[in-house]
Amino acid sequence: MMLNRKSLKVLLVAGAASLALVACGEKTALPEAPDAAGAAPAASVDYDAIAAAAVANPARSEADRASDERRKPAIALAFMQVEPGDAVFDMEAGGGWYTELLSHAVGENGSVVMQNPEGFLAFVGDEINARLADGRLTNVRQSLSIFDDLDAPDGSIDLVTWVQGPHELYYTPEDGTFLGDPFKSYAEIFRILKPGGAFVVIDHSAVPGSPETTGNEIHRIDRSIVVDMAEGAGFMLDADSGFLANPDDARTTNVFDPAIRGHTDQFALRFKKP
Repeated sequence: MMLNRKSLKVLLVAGAASLALVACGEKTALPEAPDAAGAAPAASVDYDAIAAAAVANPARSEADRASDERRKPAIALAFMQVEPGDAVFDMEAGGGWYTELLSHAVGENGSVVMQNPEGFLAFVGDEINARLADGRLTNVRQSLSIFDDLDAPDGSIDLVTWVQGPHELYYTPEDGTFLGDPFKSYAEIFRILKPGGAFVVIDHSAVPGSPETTGNEIHRIDRSIVVDMAEGAGFMLDADSGFLANPDDARTTNVFDPAIRGHTDQFALRFKKP
């Protein structure tokens, strides 16, 4: 009996969740078989189990794991609703800390694009080379591009992530490098996503009402600017999380200030493409 793509993905997701739960010592029911018409019954996706399995993957380095407590990747991945088999576009991936987690979450039937502007290689190139060395992450490809010219076909991506992130649209490097037009960048994200696909943002919070220029001056952004830009591009806000909130952060200090670095107040938003 032939399975359609949707049915196959449901089974892959349910199977991955089952394996994750078994690894944790919990019992779970096997997924039901497709009906005679080839359509699988509706199955809920255990995003927590998928996220936990990705975080626990033994291929992750101890250096990466050292950041787990403050970055809370299991919560972040569950919020992203990443699934086995997904095609993910990881914008401004930096050295690939999240890229590797996403790679483990989507599995061998999924794919991850690790995107950075070429100018960023001066800062993270060595880290990228080490992460991708010897074919460690076979489902990952690197893309060097600016934010308003993303390297993916129309409607080809299930999930776009942009972690610490959109404020860069207002950053002006000293060498004059252009990173992308803000309006065109959000339009590009909308273009590459499939209908129903998700766009997830995590970024450093600025004081509400702060101008766009805080993105350049202190590497922060007002949450409402991101919401307005995303909705203006056609997205619908699906979820808002404060799992990285820090009420002790005044949100007026440069994120690289030693007094706050690594502990900034951050917001998390999940948008959907209708």
